[in-house]
Amino acid sequence: MIPKIISVDDHVIEPPGVWVDRLPSKYDDVMPRLVRHVGWLEWRDQRPYVVDDKGDGSQPMDIWHYEGRMYPITRGTAHVGFPEENALRPITLEEMLPGCYIQSERLAALDRNHTEASISFPSFFPRFCGQTFMEAEDRELALLCVRAYNDWMIDEWCAGDAHGRLIPQTIIPMWDPELSADEVRRCAAKGSFAITFTEQPYHLGLPSMYSGGWDPLWAACQETETVVNMHIGSSSRLPTTSPDAPWEATMSLNSENSVHAFCDWIISGTLARFPTLRIALSEGQVGWIPFFLARMDDMWDKTDSLSHLRDRLPEPPSSYVNGRIWGCVFNDLVGLRTRDMVGMSQIMFETDYPHLDSTYPDSAQVAEDMIKQAELDEKEAWMLLRGNAIECYRLQRYGITE
Repeated sequence: MIPKIISVDDHVIEPPGVWVDRLPSKYDDVMPRLVRHVGWLEWRDQRPYVVDDKGDGSQPMDIWHYEGRMYPITRGTAHVGFPEENALRPITLEEMLPGCYIQSERLAALDRNHTEASISFPSFFPRFCGQTFMEAEDRELALLCVRAYNDWMIDEWCAGDAHGRLIPQTIIPMWDPELSADEVRRCAAKGSFAITFTEQPYHLGLPSMYSGGWDPLWAACQETETVVNMHIGSSSRLPTTSPDAPWEATMSLNSENSVHAFCDWIISGTLARFPTLRIALSEGQVGWIPFFLARMDDMWDKTDSLSHLRDRLPEPPSSYVNGRIWGCVFNDLVGLRTRDMVGMSQIMFETDYPHLDSTYPDSAQVAEDMIKQAELDEKEAWMLLRGNAIECYRLQRYGITE
């Protein structure tokens, strides 16, 4: 029997009370709230439009309302259990597995999936690093929404019976690095030591990794020993080759976003300036790491005259990976076969519940097959499935020690 899994990338579908239970009543008309509609969705320019119509072909659907905009819950948000359904079909909470949004059911799902503990990212309403609140018109309300989400994550979703099994991860007010630093410290004081950030801030209209504008946030993360997680798609874009390329092309290329983040974090000198800061690249796999590390080391050797790279990086780029950058895999045999080049200590495992790529409820079998095919020994299997996660996130703080 393989060791119990610690999944470093799952998702939670926010239940209806996250914001309405925590925000002042004066925001009742504009705060995030879940509304049951009957009708259908129309997609125009890749954006959903809700048509309320109880005629033929209509169906119930749950829609988040926020500041006059509507955000439907679609099957792609909760694909586990319904792999053949259209990812764009609008659904209700009752049409997804209850483990998506009910704590007790999520714990039961972990048990069925040979999983001891799990770190949850937001769903497609707040988006993977809280972009929805960054785009809001009322920043005062948006800050309250960020804090309400984080309080729910720490005090409810990860509390009680879930303590030590659902590991808290919070969002930040992305529009302001100083406010973000304050929120990191506030959440750390409440017992949360992981945040989700964007893999490409420039594409969200934010300061780039080269600007130095994020240094207050990195200082707070280093001070509180908070890990910075970057999930595929957290820049609100995914790679593609042409407008008419099918979804499978994008999914085949999605690790490209992690490559960009990997390069920026190292070449910007951020890891050199903050020598104990830790980051994780979620859902990006790891098989690409050896090539890009070798390429960056080659550039460090050859091109210092172009941008004075060595002023930012006193050591070769590859020296900033061990103990600093973790990659996350759910099915990456190539990465595991090249683990000596990637760094076995830097590879973690994820089950991606409840998305289409999720290995639930067969994660143990998927992991065992990879371990056998990659010829991992017992210690390496333990590192992949739980040991590296314990080290990266310092899970001893939640009672997970081995």
